[in-house]
Amino acid sequence: MKTLLVFPFFIACSIDVFAVIDPIASAPKPPCCREGLPPGKYSDKSLYRLDATWTSDVGREVKLEVLRGRPQVLVMFFTHCEHSCPLMVADMKAIDKALPRNVRGKVDFLLVSIDPERDTPEVLRAFRAKHELPTERWTLLRGSTEATRELAAMAGFNYQPGSPTQYAHSLLIWVLNESGEIVFQQVGIGRPKEDAVAALVRLTGAKRK
Repeated sequence: MKTLLVFPFFIACSIDVFAVIDPIASAPKPPCCREGLPPGKYSDKSLYRLDATWTSDVGREVKLEVLRGRPQVLVMFFTHCEHSCPLMVADMKAIDKALPRNVRGKVDFLLVSIDPERDTPEVLRAFRAKHELPTERWTLLRGSTEATRELAAMAGFNYQPGSPTQYAHSLLIWVLNESGEIVFQQVGIGRPKEDAVAALVRLTGAKRK
């Protein structure tokens, strides 16, 4: 009888323990998986008025407007880039690092692939891991070829195949306001980050410390 009383208790305790330490349930989620704001009305300049569906590196299908409500630092890139894209990501990380502490938690970062055929969610996840991009504030997306072209056209981003595995493309970093409008554009690699930081401080309404 003692064995029968002890055994069920052990099983119940074991289940509770595994529930507490479940790594999937407790894993951080990217900004595209947050509880979004209700759909809004957007100006002609807002990238969020695009109706396309995108797939994140965690496999979730979303529209861009799910990111509404927080400033975004946006770059269009591709993971197989051998030259400029890793440097653009490094510039984004430098902007993030330069943000005042009271601003950093209010700003998100967005990478959108221009090579959706090869940049599957699994490839995007590997890129995130390789470049140590924090899950909580970085979103990585891929969409259809048509959606990617439409977004690029709206943002003034040019790209075309330069070889079988590479693209020739613009070198642009954008800051979007909470409604998805471009309020700042940085051209080139290794540019001073102060202007981008200042734009983000203004958008968050925070005082620089």
